[in-house]
Amino acid sequence: MLTEKDLTTITDRKAMIKKSKSRGLKMNKQIWNLSYEAQLKDLQAELVNLQQWIAKNKKRVAVILEGRYAAGKRGSIKRFFEHLNPRSMRVVALTKPTDVEKGQWYFRRYIKELPNPGEIVFFDRSWHNRAVFEPAMGFYTIDQYNNFMRHINPFEKMITESGITLIKLYFSITKQEQAKRFKEIAESPLKKWKITPVDLKAQELWNGYTKYKKAMFRKTNTKNAPWKVIDANCKTTARIEAIEHILECTKEDV
Repeated sequence: MLTEKDLTTITDRKAMIKKSKSRGLKMNKQIWNLSYEAQLKDLQAELVNLQQWIAKNKKRVAVILEGRYAAGKRGSIKRFFEHLNPRSMRVVALTKPTDVEKGQWYFRRYIKELPNPGEIVFFDRSWHNRAVFEPAMGFYTIDQYNNFMRHINPFEKMITESGITLIKLYFSITKQEQAKRFKEIAESPLKKWKITPVDLKAQELWNGYTKYKKAMFRKTNTKNAPWKVIDANCKTTARIEAIEHILECTKEDV
């Protein structure tokens, strides 16, 4: 174990990890948590630098996060913006369309949420919700689905050609992991509000969701707007990979 003298000489996480290893301590989980926190902090600092560059150069960046229920999208977004300046950053999580919006072009509700010059916007679900979730739930007809799918690529091409950097992340989890997370959420007094009857149908409709997810990838994984699939069974590694990808997609500009 670590002695009192050891603790007085440890000044940072790296020193803690080094000292623990030298003492032969089995701290795999603790060491990983310390390593994750240190890596996350460094990446968040890079996000701060990126945001400052975006604001200074009037660039526009849109990051969309898709994935099954309980895939960890919201938790990842929280880590993205944790240290960012709220004046030039927004998180967009639209509710279901209003009666007025239902009579409009579907993409209109998202157009007004796209980033302004100098701004980065994180979309907690996007127009792709209609490519996977809505048809899997049977919310509209196959003709409506096919018509919508014909418009996605031209719409995203218009976005990128307007000068917006569009980054698409898909958080992927297994059926077993989703069931485990649903159970944890339902038993948590702080998180149980997140569970709705629609959420609970996700397990029942798993295969249908998979079918439409694969169709979405085939149709919309384009050169100008490719998908990055994140293995999200481990939330911490998913967050690290997601931030690294955002930085990678913008490094040529910075």
